[in-house]
Amino acid sequence: MLEEIGPDGDTRSVVVPACDAGEEIGSFVVLDDGFCISWAAAPPFQRGGAPYREPRVARYARDGRCMWSSPISLGALSHTGVVEAGVHTDWEVRPKQPWTPQEVDVDHWEPLLVSGDRVAASFVDSRGGIGATFFLDLAGGGIVASTKPLPAGRKAMAGPAEFLIGSQGYGEFSTARYDRDGAQVAQWNSHGAMLVDASGAVRGPELENRLPSRSRFRVLTDMGTLVDGPVLTGYYTSYPALDRAGTAVFWRDGRLLAIDSSLGQQEYFATDDSRNVMSRTLLLDTGQVAFALDNELLLFQTSLGPLALGAWPCGDGNLHGNPVRWTD
Repeated sequence: MLEEIGPDGDTRSVVVPACDAGEEIGSFVVLDDGFCISWAAAPPFQRGGAPYREPRVARYARDGRCMWSSPISLGALSHTGVVEAGVHTDWEVRPKQPWTPQEVDVDHWEPLLVSGDRVAASFVDSRGGIGATFFLDLAGGGIVASTKPLPAGRKAMAGPAEFLIGSQGYGEFSTARYDRDGAQVAQWNSHGAMLVDASGAVRGPELENRLPSRSRFRVLTDMGTLVDGPVLTGYYTSYPALDRAGTAVFWRDGRLLAIDSSLGQQEYFATDDSRNVMSRTLLLDTGQVAFALDNELLLFQTSLGPLALGAWPCGDGNLHGNPVRWTD
């Protein structure tokens, strides 16, 4: 079910969209006139004997009435470098083979993004980390296009009906931009927590599963090239926020960092705190920066301006954590 909670903590409304036995909500987005939901199979021990079901994406009115439901056929989620173990018995010697799961254990952390008249729904198998993104028409639910299976990475909205899809792992380290038709129109050899400003420019800290760090703060140009910013030490990073002057702020390696539009770096705070479970970064109109570190909320007063007005100025697209961008 979806439950609306008011600022005082009271329940305002409850919507229970119809679903099949053995499936559960993966991600959802609140629209002006209702909801969009990605459904996925529950883990086997929670299905109660119900059969495995492939995922689907559905749109609902405010009262829970289903407007459309589109099944998603994931196909073979295989990728070079992801292999099953070899088998050696008295009767057979079988070498390692590309791993293709029969039932996809969908990772429920994958976002559901709505921009303009398009929906980007990503489904990743949590065991192998390989997934694909499907682009759907918001009005009728038809599947417009999909990406090929790739190691999962960060996603963002790049503008009206456009999306950034990242891939990291198994030799992949890239970000691609997809247009309204689901066609790839640009690609960069970088992956990270990307920010998009009002002009459509893309920048952010790189995220790579490697120590010592080789990551930098990067600008991704329209020509598919990269502009180098400061080197980033450490590993874990809060999803950054971008102010209207083009300065990005984020927590990494025990420091609160700000990198301006000229790629100059400022350090607002530093500590030897090694905690690594962190949230996205919120930037309030007064220049306050807020984020969570494990079970603690940290607040800093800075000289930063209000949050930028672009398609993706921070993680989840806006301060309400609702990844929607509408066109005029």
